[in-house]
Amino acid sequence: MSKSAAAIENDAGDTFSITELAQEFDVTTRTIRFYEDQGLVAPARRGHSRIYAQRNRTRLKLILRGKRLGFSLAEVAEIIELYDNQPGETGQLEFFLSKIADRRFLLEQQREDIAITLEELKIVEARCHERLAELRDK
Repeated sequence: MSKSAAAIENDAGDTFSITELAQEFDVTTRTIRFYEDQGLVAPARRGHSRIYAQRNRTRLKLILRGKRLGFSLAEVAEIIELYDNQPGETGQLEFFLSKIADRRFLLEQQREDIAITLEELKIVEARCHERLAELRDK
């Protein structure tokens, strides 16, 4: 699929429409407006049109990545906002690494819980089959 002239211009650092961002990230315009309502992106306005700068595009990318990784929107917002506060990107990355460690720990625990549950299901299933066979033999 070839890029549109607008998309090629945007690669050079121009602005983006809400439709362009929605198509690029495969989300609805409603989703992007929701993130705007939450204060996570702040487009400029040109009449009734929203005009998104590269910063907004980057923020949207980070929001969607954070959501895919299982972070809450509040956690994603906190991570993004750290970039503009002291100690800046260093603090943001250190905080993000701690959130990643927390998330990894939770997922590992869930995986362990799932493995235990699957093993219990296997045992119960075998017992049910055994009992069912006993009942049918009578």
